[in-house]
Amino acid sequence: MSQPNTWRKYLTDYNEGLGLVYERFVLNDFLDELRRRYGVRSLLEAPLYGMAGVSGINSYMLAQAGVDVTLVDDIPERIAGVERIWREDLRQPVNLVEIDPHEWGSLPFASRSFDLTWCWAALWYIRNPAGLLGELVRASRDLIFVAMPNNIQVGYWMRKLVIDQAFFANHDEAWTNIGRIRRLLESQGVEIVDEGVLDVPPWPDTVMPANEVLKRLGIRSQTLEDQFTGEGWQWSTMSYYTGAEPDLRDRVMRYAWLDHAPIPWQIKAVWAHHRYLVGRRR
Repeated sequence: MSQPNTWRKYLTDYNEGLGLVYERFVLNDFLDELRRRYGVRSLLEAPLYGMAGVSGINSYMLAQAGVDVTLVDDIPERIAGVERIWREDLRQPVNLVEIDPHEWGSLPFASRSFDLTWCWAALWYIRNPAGLLGELVRASRDLIFVAMPNNIQVGYWMRKLVIDQAFFANHDEAWTNIGRIRRLLESQGVEIVDEGVLDVPPWPDTVMPANEVLKRLGIRSQTLEDQFTGEGWQWSTMSYYTGAEPDLRDRVMRYAWLDHAPIPWQIKAVWAHHRYLVGRRR
């Protein structure tokens, strides 16, 4: 398994794009609801990479709420970059643990060490996804939360068939099968207590900035290029976290009407970017 090298850029360039900022805010709300409902005081996020954009900040809002956060990764350069982000920009304590790429099936934590263990969209990036799922169960004393890209939504197929075929040639799509993940968790003694979809904005999920999508589709338009680049197209979750743009969340979450719509998640799944499972250790 290989990981796109775009993460290096985002260790210093925090302009992630509207789609990623939206995804992170929706995830923040979901994680905070888990914290409140189940009394989460400690968590393990493994690996810290899965969402594109700035690495290692998915659990930050829970750290702000007093949760003890532990993050795991297998790339030393990325660990160092994430450590700097938390220390210099977020100014929040975090536990960072580096492992060998072959050690995802044997994480260095005692059993039942965390209230919550979780993984966001990362199973197809690591060498032993099944082993990691087992370790998430072993290391949790209560909750396990796993999400992966939704393989039936339009943007997924646009990416697969047209704009990013090379990615799918090198990554195992079987790990987008939420039923497979469910069976593995249940075989480890996990009771699934919630499942559904997250990240349902009005645009498709291509994982790329809009201007890059246009280029790959062969669309050349200076008007569109100007619309999706430049100073007027700056979207950074870090600006919100550091207080530079306190109104950012309100501006972005205006697009969340589909996420918040009171309709069955099975209907939303046609467009949702991610499927998820939440389980509890029996």
